[in-house]
Amino acid sequence: MNHIKGVLGAGLWFVGVPIGTARDITLRALDVLASADVLVAEDTRSLRKLMDIHGVPLDGRRIEALHEHSREAVVARLVARAAAGESVAYASEAGMPLIADPGFELARAARVAGVMVTCAPGPSAVLTALVVGGLATDAFYFAGFLPATRNARKTALRALSGVQATLVMYESPKRAGALLADAVEVLGADRPATLCRELTKKFEETRHGTVQELAEHYATTHIKGEVVVLIGRSEAIAVNEKDIESALQSALADMSVKDAAAFVAETFDVPKRQVYQQALLLSRD
Repeated sequence: MNHIKGVLGAGLWFVGVPIGTARDITLRALDVLASADVLVAEDTRSLRKLMDIHGVPLDGRRIEALHEHSREAVVARLVARAAAGESVAYASEAGMPLIADPGFELARAARVAGVMVTCAPGPSAVLTALVVGGLATDAFYFAGFLPATRNARKTALRALSGVQATLVMYESPKRAGALLADAVEVLGADRPATLCRELTKKFEETRHGTVQELAEHYATTHIKGEVVVLIGRSEAIAVNEKDIESALQSALADMSVKDAAAFVAETFDVPKRQVYQQALLLSRD
């Protein structure tokens, strides 16, 4: 596999790389890595190792580093090279670029400069976890890494409490137990949950249970590796006050205040006392 200058065309190429098993890379990703004029990586050693495994030569190219501590000048230089007619290929440390990854600033700067941006897609820990996690996949919300401190983490969880979708979060193995413990307090103990660890690797583990059960397990179980936490959506449905009022008005046409309140409260699964007071006001009108 030889490096053929210019075969890709000018622009910025984002390359999806494996999240664990090296053989999960796509043939197109290998073509891009073999042919790009400029190679860029979040972790240069990881990309060099991956290229060595698949026999992709550097052919005199140097892998440039782009990580969260890189200066704006690095991004500007890479965009300038793409604008000048070179093909620039960027790979994250693992998985898809830009997903909890510093490549976003590079992509944004390239678009502002009018540089072509495209992607050779590959594995994603988010989607892989959803496939093996056993929770609903019709709608999901990726929250990335939540804050490391407890108060900030709980604030973030509160903001997610009403999301009617499976929550997907990345977490450090050292904080997985703390995240689940906070989720019990903020989101509720009985939500279904899954913790996925070391996906596609030799020691892959997927543990299912309620948030409470997983919190108790990982409070005393120390783990290593990459972690994805899935938490099922809340079963509670947000109730629209106008819907309750409309239902009460309809029920009051044929029922007493007491019976109408009981019927509507049961229908919407809300406290009877609250509905009764509303029914009283409507009956007086």
